[in-house]
Amino acid sequence: QVQLVESGGGLVQAGGSLRLACAASGSIFSINVMGWYRQAPGKQRELVAAITKDGSINYADSVKGRFTISRDNAKNTVYLQMNSLKPEDTAVYYCNAGVTTLLLAYLEVWGQGTLVTVSS
Repeated sequence: QVQLVESGGGLVQAGGSLRLACAASGSIFSINVMGWYRQAPGKQRELVAAITKDGSINYADSVKGRFTISRDNAKNTVYLQMNSLKPEDTAVYYCNAGVTTLLLAYLEVWGQGTLVTVSS
């Protein structure tokens, strides 16, 4: 019904930058919150950043001042600009969205994940 497709992961040196994108498609009436989570090996999945349709933003303390989340509501797309990357940012990054479908059902949808590797 609703799919999230992520792009932009890869390998970067410490101090470098990457930009992730996540596009939602399918039977979408509206999307309230869109966000990014990450899961490092052996660790639990954690929230990185989230943004509501109205533009309210929440960041994890560990990424404040380095990462910027934004969204294009017309394109149902959320972005994560990651600057000053550190080796500890290495993880699989997952896109997440709270979607109201055309049938007015609420779904929480996850992307397939994109790997970000930061070398020291």
